[in-house]
Amino acid sequence: MAQAQSSIPEDWKLGSQAYTFRLFSFEEALEKLNSIGVKYVELYPGQKISKTGEATTAFTASVQELNLIKSLLAKYDIQAVAYGVVSPNDEDWPKVFAFAKALGIEVITTEPRANQLDLVEKLCEEHQIKVALHNHPVPSFYWHPEVPARLLEGRSPLMGVCADIGHWIRSGVDPIDALQRLEGRIHSLHMKDLNARGVRSAHDVPWGTGTCNVAGVLHELHRQGFKGVFSAEYEHNWENSLPEVKESMEYFKRVSAQF
Repeated sequence: MAQAQSSIPEDWKLGSQAYTFRLFSFEEALEKLNSIGVKYVELYPGQKISKTGEATTAFTASVQELNLIKSLLAKYDIQAVAYGVVSPNDEDWPKVFAFAKALGIEVITTEPRANQLDLVEKLCEEHQIKVALHNHPVPSFYWHPEVPARLLEGRSPLMGVCADIGHWIRSGVDPIDALQRLEGRIHSLHMKDLNARGVRSAHDVPWGTGTCNVAGVLHELHRQGFKGVFSAEYEHNWENSLPEVKESMEYFKRVSAQF
């Protein structure tokens, strides 16, 4: 089977947000991703780790729970590259970084309060782990790219954004314009394609068949020399989304093979 990483730029990591499989355990999510050759995953807080246990992928995980996560990642030959969306209180931020460091995670996806950014920046530098500001749809704080662009001015290069192109489309923001405004600060993406534009209730469709201009997004990121993580976050057809995730990744590879 062709791996999901074939035919794409060397510095691009094409994986999936485990939230795509939120009806299943983390173990089952990895099993599904492994079956289509995916090598990278973004964990999210609160997913049951195993098919049978009650422990979750919370950043407060015990050493035993962390070891279980590591063993499952090794079993399915998948690397944890990101974690989120998480927005903890000040006292819990060090725990988030410790969790990420224990799993070798390179990007923490978050929507922190603006008054937490100094603390987050300090922890980024201390642990050499990136933080990516994520955009939920309007009226969330980070919905418009101008907000993170201004808040990140002068800050560490470890501080950047996780561009959720589907939520931009829901908010009436053009993804290409947004990516250009945030050039140099994009650490990761939540990849989507939606069936409608400017509609909050729009739902996911296979990439290349909707309104997000996925091909244009990929060409723009290639122009920018982007290096980082793409997390497929497919939030539709929850019980059987794997065929559509696979179709989306095949489209991604066809487009990126043109570069």
